[in-house]
Amino acid sequence: MIVLITGASHAGKTMLAQKLLEKYKYPYLSIDHLKMGLIRSGYTNLTPEDDKELVDYLWPVIREMVKTAIENKQNLIVEGCYIPFDWTRDFEKEYLEHIKYYCLVMSENYIKNHFDNIKNYAGIIENRLADDGCTMESVIEENAQFLELAQKYNVYYILIDEKYEINIDLQ
Repeated sequence: MIVLITGASHAGKTMLAQKLLEKYKYPYLSIDHLKMGLIRSGYTNLTPEDDKELVDYLWPVIREMVKTAIENKQNLIVEGCYIPFDWTRDFEKEYLEHIKYYCLVMSENYIKNHFDNIKNYAGIIENRLADDGCTMESVIEENAQFLELAQKYNVYYILIDEKYEINIDLQ
């Protein structure tokens, strides 16, 4: 089983991946770690702010890693915001049968009512070195974009509205 987890910044992708790892013992790949490894090693001139270019740069590698894991009957969780919304176009049916996709989106209402918690939990799994640009307005805007794209591409998304509760059963 391959689990793809995407969503806006601060939506809880890494925390969900960590919980799934603990529950199911599936390894997970943080796309942010792959991104920073490639940037720090000098294999790319892209920067962490080059979001669109990073999707185009990283997705072909991630896609082929997913295919390899499926071919080897291995489980893998892949989490990060660099998964394109039209990701299914890159897989034949026999691959798609082994992939579960989750897009995490927080509602504007949730963000307004819980922004302090969103900021406080931002570093619970991994240390965020530069989080000064995270404002309520930026989180609302990014989540609205993710919701619009999820709806446009008709992909499954989990709307976090009243309270933050995500229960995923992979069995």
